Amino acid sequence: MKNKTWQSIVFIGLLVFVLAACSGQSAEDAEGGGGGTSNDSDAINLWAPFSGPDGPKFKEIVEEYNESQDEYEVNLQIVPQSEYYKTVDLAVNGERNMPDMFVMHGDQIISYSNKDVLKNLDDIVGDTIQEDNYHEKGWEGATVDGELYGVPLDIHPLMFYWNKDLFEEAGLDPERAPADRDEFLEYAEKLTDKDNQQYGFAMPTQWPQEFIFPTLVTQNGGSLMEDGEITYNSEPVLEALEFEASIIENGFSPADVQQDGEVTLFLQGKNAMHLNGPWMMEQFEESDVNYGVAPVPQLGTEQPGVYANSHNFVLPEDVDEDKIEGITDFINYVGDNGMSWAESGQAPAAKATYESDEFQEMKQQPEVAKQFDDVKFNPEVENWGQLSDPLYDAINEALLGQKEPKDALDDAQKQAESQLEE
Repeated sequence: MKNKTWQSIVFIGLLVFVLAACSGQSAEDAEGGGGGTSNDSDAINLWAPFSGPDGPKFKEIVEEYNESQDEYEVNLQIVPQSEYYKTVDLAVNGERNMPDMFVMHGDQIISYSNKDVLKNLDDIVGDTIQEDNYHEKGWEGATVDGELYGVPLDIHPLMFYWNKDLFEEAGLDPERAPADRDEFLEYAEKLTDKDNQQYGFAMPTQWPQEFIFPTLVTQNGGSLMEDGEITYNSEPVLEALEFEASIIENGFSPADVQQDGEVTLFLQGKNAMHLNGPWMMEQFEESDVNYGVAPVPQLGTEQPGVYANSHNFVLPEDVDEDKIEGITDFINYVGDNGMSWAESGQAPAAKATYESDEFQEMKQQPEVAKQFDDVKFNPEVENWGQLSDPLYDAINEALLGQKEPKDALDDAQKQAESQLEE
């Protein structure tokens, strides 16, 4: 894997999922915050992709840290999500100055670590940054082949949302989400009113299938890759796709739901149940929807499970060693003072935050943390975004009725296998 070209990394950067609405800034106009300037050699320069409503909360943490002591100063630059990994790649290639620290999604760490871009953090973990202070799944998301390359900021799994008013109108308990597949289908039928163009669950044909579909596969006891081999046409994967297609066939979902169509229907009160990530909280809070939020029901056939990603603090391989003490001081501060980040809807991976009484009193965030133990991340393989493209194309085709699920998955299997052989 070390011999692959940098073009693969650029491609991965383009495929990163969107956690919030992107701003219209260019990478060159990245927002600064937290004191200092980008040219301040004494400051710890930090890049983050939080250009949506989560950005001000993260900026708040940086500002509070800088005000809490006078020994170190963190200079935050928020790069628009859509430009983030392209900007990182420019720094890797020497076309921009590399920051001293940056935030990276867990599913990107393997590609950058395999290119010797990231510093192995095993040497600085111990007395300074302690593994026991974080949920083990967060640590897992920052690890490649048993070596640590990041310190987790949060874990963000798929979540289940529902419209309480529509539940009550259908004679369902508005304070209780379905627990399993049988209840989900029962609720979906009761909540569907085609005369009023109201549906129990609007099945997306595109994003966020990257979270929904692997969650179903995991709950079916399967995986998308085993022992380095693609398993897109295995029985647990096929069953997951057939289940999704059946929701449309049974009329519980409209057909041909395009990008973000399910979100629009939920906000309009026409979609009673919804699967999406915790980053949706602010949009739902600002709407008129009387919504509930809970862990994802066991929609699969075998076990609990939920797909997730994470945000992590990572360091470049050639980071100034004189700044490591300040960097670790900041990371520990964030771990101990993560409530501002929790207010964005996320669940920090540090126990000091998610186990606190203040955190447990929040509406959504404790529901996010309840799923930490059941979290499943992407397969630990470089270029997963590229390898999974044929799968999500197949899902789209099957849900649009263009191919039978088995035929679509067989085609995806062949395409992905050919990529592995290249």
